[in-house]
Amino acid sequence: MGILEKISEIEKEIARTQKNKATEYHLGLLKAKLAKYRAQLLEPSKSPAAKGEGFDVMKSGDARVALIGFPSVGKSTFLSLMTSTASEAASYEFTTLTCIPGVIEYKGANIQLLDLPGIIEGAAQGKGRGRQVIAVARTADVVIMMLDATKGEVQRALLEKELESVGIRLNKSKPNIYFKPKKGGGISFNSTVTLTQCSEKLVQLILHEYKIFNAEVLFREDCSPDEFIDVIVGNRVYMPCLYVYNKIDQISMEEVDRLARRPHSVVISCGMKLNLDYLLEKLWEYLALTCIYTKKRGQRPDFTDAIILRKGASVEHVCHRIHRSLASQFKYALVWGTSTKYSPQRVGLTHMMEHEDVIQIVKK
Repeated sequence: MGILEKISEIEKEIARTQKNKATEYHLGLLKAKLAKYRAQLLEPSKSPAAKGEGFDVMKSGDARVALIGFPSVGKSTFLSLMTSTASEAASYEFTTLTCIPGVIEYKGANIQLLDLPGIIEGAAQGKGRGRQVIAVARTADVVIMMLDATKGEVQRALLEKELESVGIRLNKSKPNIYFKPKKGGGISFNSTVTLTQCSEKLVQLILHEYKIFNAEVLFREDCSPDEFIDVIVGNRVYMPCLYVYNKIDQISMEEVDRLARRPHSVVISCGMKLNLDYLLEKLWEYLALTCIYTKKRGQRPDFTDAIILRKGASVEHVCHRIHRSLASQFKYALVWGTSTKYSPQRVGLTHMMEHEDVIQIVKK
């Protein structure tokens, strides 16, 4: 029996098993086995003859956004509208066969947008070019999931399932579980909260399935067995995702309103160029970038060239971005903007910068 058959057998058994107190251990074990087989499936084959053609694109710009979706939902049209790159667009499926990068220039930042080939059902098992598409999507900062508004919820559920099975967790935060394998001493289990989904026995069963017999486990939040398995495996990617419903000019206003009110969702029409500005605003929010402007002594701030950093960046990050030796020669900085109590405020290396702050660095 091959790995695919084993996976499908376990999935069927999970589907037909009733969920109650008596079956929770059985289900936990099945989920651990399923995660193990899926991990084996994604491991590159050892034989040199089985090399596939990959298409990773060199990372450039201040952030990377992956555009994924089923064939013919308007990804290439969207790329052509947003960037100066022309991606071949046509009304037949699989027009794009490789990864096409483009750059969105917005608020002084260069955002790399990758138009990936259409995903089909079974992509995680390597159907179509699914595995390469998903490998590139894992390197992005934000995923834009392009959906056809006329197809309802079917596409979204299928795509989420494909990404979930290869360890991409959309709009979720990392489970707050401390896990450390040890050389000996058995399994030490603790929790700081009341657990309703996992018990000590279930945790031990899952660890034994992974052949781990000595470890320290501390639950800091009430997590499910699936989340605990994610922590053990350790290669999961947690990333924000925007669900973009295209072709809204072909559905009723009531349906548009319903889709627009869903969490993490934006409705657009590439054909009629509707709502694209709002989509860019939302994308900026999800990327969590900040623009910092610099100022030389006795001169006006330079608003033409911003330093783009992640939210939560400190003065030290700004120094490293300007020059790697600047932090070691740093004396103090003067900052104007919303991060200060008064302008200009004299600050040190640990001061947290905010969007559109102006900084003047004084060296020793």
